[in-house]
Amino acid sequence: MVGCASCVSKAGSSEAVADPRLRQALWVALFLNATMFGVEAVAALYGRSVALQADAVDFFSDAANYGISLFVLGMGVQARARAALFKGVTMGLFGVGVLGTSLYRTWFQEVPDAQVMGIISVLALVTNLAVAGLLYRYRGGDSNMRSVWLCSRNDALANLAVIAAASGVLATGTGWPDLLVAAGIATLCLSAAVQVIGQARTELRYLPSRAGHTHQAGPETRLVTRQP
Repeated sequence: MVGCASCVSKAGSSEAVADPRLRQALWVALFLNATMFGVEAVAALYGRSVALQADAVDFFSDAANYGISLFVLGMGVQARARAALFKGVTMGLFGVGVLGTSLYRTWFQEVPDAQVMGIISVLALVTNLAVAGLLYRYRGGDSNMRSVWLCSRNDALANLAVIAAASGVLATGTGWPDLLVAAGIATLCLSAAVQVIGQARTELRYLPSRAGHTHQAGPETRLVTRQP
């Protein structure tokens, strides 16, 4: 977790916000994530995979997050921090939902199609690595941009886990690897949500106090200048 001063310094910087390449990268990321959501949602149903279902919902969540990031890109620091706070909460809710689904499926197990899992997860990995490459240079920005980077990083890690789950399902002939990976994706999402919410709250808490300090210093400065 970065400190208060570091948060404000990064959040207040207009370098990333003014970069037209960032807006283009976010549009590409939005399109790719929305497309992969549709692909994985169909594949999860066809392949009976909870891990693919979790990754599909994650693609949908990320597409929404990229859309929000585009919406607030030219706004003030507080607006971007509030957007990051909202995204962090939605990431946390997604993680809780996937954990609940995984627990439910432990009682009603189905052996997923390992071949479908493998093919789709490799396609998703290529997509997420491309998105992560586009957004890598912006990973150290404010809480809003940090949430975008964490989304792309977590997705790539999740795809590697789904590939491993497909191998596990093929080797064991059971659905346990699929369920374990789905729970792991949810845990990773919850961890990212905690980071994003923490940094956003720090920015929202520190910026008003800094503004108030500047406001109070003004009259003192004017008073001193009036003295003979």
